[in-house]
Amino acid sequence: MIRILEPGPQTTVQDLGRCAYLRYGIPPSGPMDRAAFVLANRLVGNPDGAAGLECTVIGPRFEVIAPCAIAVTGAAMPLTLNGQEAPAWTTLALREGDVVKLGPAGAGVRAYVAFSGGIDVPEVLGSRSTYLRGGLGGLEGRALRKGDTLRLFPAALPPLRRVPPSAIPDLAAEPEIRVVLGPQADRFTAEGLRAFLAGPYEMLPQSDRMGARMRGPRITHTRGHDIVSDGIALGSIQVPGDGQPIALLVDRQSTGGYTKVATVCSFDIGRLGQVKPGQHLRFRAVALAEAHRALQAWQASLEEVL
Repeated sequence: MIRILEPGPQTTVQDLGRCAYLRYGIPPSGPMDRAAFVLANRLVGNPDGAAGLECTVIGPRFEVIAPCAIAVTGAAMPLTLNGQEAPAWTTLALREGDVVKLGPAGAGVRAYVAFSGGIDVPEVLGSRSTYLRGGLGGLEGRALRKGDTLRLFPAALPPLRRVPPSAIPDLAAEPEIRVVLGPQADRFTAEGLRAFLAGPYEMLPQSDRMGARMRGPRITHTRGHDIVSDGIALGSIQVPGDGQPIALLVDRQSTGGYTKVATVCSFDIGRLGQVKPGQHLRFRAVALAEAHRALQAWQASLEEVL
């Protein structure tokens, strides 16, 4: 069990998400940076989908009530254990009374904390993930508050391991986000498509787990920005009338009526979710076959890390 001393601005319980309910308007939720979340769980000996914490911008401070192991991955948040600097991307064995603190993110936006055994909150529609807009899942459907306690499933302490430095992403660098053009790329001018792929685009502070809002070169339409509403996939990039892109993410709506210029490849969603407001990024179009090969390579590299 842990007790939350300071929650941070938005710390939520997440697992790998809620499947098969988007048809009813309920998004999958889950971690924005799936790779970082999975590696945190593996460091503490958990299955990939065990529930942990997603910490946004500034992490929490919490007290350990019973011995356990943790691992912190994702955004570069200064990590201390009882006031002393501690390493991220590493298994840490904790004793009763230990106090852990995650500070403001120096690079990236979202850090993940996995606990040996995983967080024990009730499953809602097959998942422990928090969907904030719907007040669903996690701890009472909300972000954590000061004084909250979280139970952990019992588990043996895992071996102490760490992620190799070469496998830790550089979140301070300007990222190149890979996309597959479409499904309505024909609704944009050639000049608009060139502008979209030339960039750069600035991440806006209005971005959240539902959508990443960006500002940059105008993406011009050929005949208006509205279409008959259709389904929204993870990473769909809508372009409303102002010509500025919005990438739909893990807490997205199920349908939408804006033209979609492209879809972010699933293996780059996590990197997009770590772009800070004010930071710039660029898009690069890849063919569908190349996207499939890159996905297989990404999955294989994740298996090789731990």
